[in-house]
Amino acid sequence: MTWAEPSSTATALLLLGRGTDPDTEKGVECPGDLPAPSDPGLVERARAAKAALGDRVFVLGHHYQRDEVIQFADVTGDSFKLAREAAARPDAEYIVFCGVHFMAESADILTSATQRVVLPDLAAGCSMADMAALVQVEKAWEHFTRLGIAGDVVPVTYMNSTADIKGFVGRNDGVVCTSSNAETALKWSFERGSKVFFLPDQHLGRNTAVLKMGLTLQDCVLYDPHKPGGGLTDQQLLDAKMILWRGHCSVHGRFTLDSVEDVRARVPGVNVLVHPECKHEVVTAADHVGSTEYIIRMIEAAPAGSAWAVGTELNLVRRLALAHPDKQIMFLDKNVCYCSTMNRIDLPHLVWALEELVAGRVPNEITVDADTAHYARVALDRMLALP
Repeated sequence: MTWAEPSSTATALLLLGRGTDPDTEKGVECPGDLPAPSDPGLVERARAAKAALGDRVFVLGHHYQRDEVIQFADVTGDSFKLAREAAARPDAEYIVFCGVHFMAESADILTSATQRVVLPDLAAGCSMADMAALVQVEKAWEHFTRLGIAGDVVPVTYMNSTADIKGFVGRNDGVVCTSSNAETALKWSFERGSKVFFLPDQHLGRNTAVLKMGLTLQDCVLYDPHKPGGGLTDQQLLDAKMILWRGHCSVHGRFTLDSVEDVRARVPGVNVLVHPECKHEVVTAADHVGSTEYIIRMIEAAPAGSAWAVGTELNLVRRLALAHPDKQIMFLDKNVCYCSTMNRIDLPHLVWALEELVAGRVPNEITVDADTAHYARVALDRMLALP
């Protein structure tokens, strides 16, 4: 049975794909006559537009994208790999980034001034990145300055953050990290200060500090920007070694210890493989922990017949299961959870973006202002220089 709103009332919901509110959802409109994503004509239109653009366009697809979009990607990968791939294609006039907003920002920062970065749907944001606004972070830094500890604090931001936050970190002698090199970034930081201010994902910061750096949970404090003083006493900040921002991934945060215990009870001998954005108790209960690229490599190298419960975004888990039918690969949680913002990039939006480029118009261009881009690039270059 298909759900339909009973009436067009002030409180009626706009189901995804059934309607839009341009006043609050910028970029969700696809001007022109576009059929539903399941229409086979869309595939031909995408192929024709991509062929017409040729080497002028380079399409990037994040691992969490839908299969209908991934099929048109020239390169697939995680956020940092894709940004680097964009920078390695200086001859591509257009970079179409099938991911989320902060990823397209990073691509704009790392590519040349003559290249244009396009995000097919401007509503494809990231809830984690949005949990750290520049004004909030600057207020926290002012707090550290008043307390006299700012000179001892090295800011570290996860790649999954806005250009504004990367710029803040660059201005304050910090570094960007990925889930693959967070340990190296923390070692670099502790060589330069006695404390780390980790943004915006508390779980990656905590898991790396405790499981890789030998710190304790007591060494870590959680700074909540919605509470006076971050919800911490001055003494807690003075004693802390890791000041974690209260942010998290809405997908990875869904996995629980119950999820791990349940799958172990249902599937004897199962290997639990999770992303370090998961909660600390989930990560410590898992058999393997690592970045998106690590998860893919683990599954590829696993022996036939082995069973794997994977705690990351569902599109990737499904793709891995289809690619490795000789292995039992399942989603860690019983409740299905896609990354809702990543899924805003669908085939209709991709077709629209490509056809606009063919027509000589650049839709949904992502640009970062020169000052922010400069300091964000400083922080990114520091990461690239890590051993």
